[in-house]
Amino acid sequence: MTSLSPAALQGAAPGDLSGAHRDLLALCALRINNASVDWSLLARTCTSADRVEAALEGNLGEQSEAARKNLPVLRSGLVHLANARERVDAELDAGARAGARIVTVLDDAYPENLRLVPDRPPFLFYLGDLSTADRRSLAVVGTRGASEVGLGRAARMAKGLVAADVAVFSGLALGIDTAAHVEALDAGGRTVAVLGHGIAAKVYPAANSVLAKRIVNEGGALFSQFWPTSGPATWTFPRRNVVTSGSALGSIVIEASRTSGAKMQARIASEHGKRVFLLRSLVAQETWAAKMVAAGRAVEVATLDDVLGQLDSAPVAPAPGVAEEQFEQLAFGGL
Repeated sequence: MTSLSPAALQGAAPGDLSGAHRDLLALCALRINNASVDWSLLARTCTSADRVEAALEGNLGEQSEAARKNLPVLRSGLVHLANARERVDAELDAGARAGARIVTVLDDAYPENLRLVPDRPPFLFYLGDLSTADRRSLAVVGTRGASEVGLGRAARMAKGLVAADVAVFSGLALGIDTAAHVEALDAGGRTVAVLGHGIAAKVYPAANSVLAKRIVNEGGALFSQFWPTSGPATWTFPRRNVVTSGSALGSIVIEASRTSGAKMQARIASEHGKRVFLLRSLVAQETWAAKMVAAGRAVEVATLDDVLGQLDSAPVAPAPGVAEEQFEQLAFGGL
């Protein structure tokens, strides 16, 4: 198998962000009566400088219920645009002090797989590098309270993916996520941790702060879709799952109970139209997993070859221009 070129892509240093990029962040920072404009809606509609300018004038091009619901919030919030810009300045300063870079949906460097999902975030702060290798990637996820058997399975899966030139995404949580990240690094591969908090906040869980540094130092990356100073909260982790799913071609769930965030990841990946791989042992033990397979929303797998056989038939993310055409059909074709 031919290795994908791990060419690094570059976003911007926070202090260098200007023009439409700053305007987009200001739209994200608007608040009125504790409400803000839906960020995924902004990510779908503000894909050019002209469309950002239209939003600043109180117009959203998407013909959807979400747009109709958010339009009054946008127009009311624009009165406080100066305050929003102050928030953006403060957050960009925090990101710069953390050594992070930023990429927005206005950039060609925005992750290509993520650009294709409708609930993508408008921006990512990151440490490390973006890479073209991420076009061929899988998320390996599972419960924090993993068994020793599950940890071993996660490690073997990550090692095999690296050998097959597949980047490993996960969520930096304890348990399965940690095993996947560590084994990917030990095998000399690329791994990306998607954070459930801001890039300038203390790493959560604290036990993985050393692992987070290792990921960055050894050619991987940390992604965050939140303001740099945002701490972890109950609502941030489901959103983290969206980016973990969206950034990869599919998700492999190793172990997960019906209350696990990894179950949510499987559902989100299915809704994204991504490949969902559930280990045979998981399907045998968990009703939710068996139901997903029975409904055709997931595939039961027993070996790495089962995964790779389906991955090789999965479409790789197209070039940014093609992704933009798909966006046009979604947002401006009438939902």
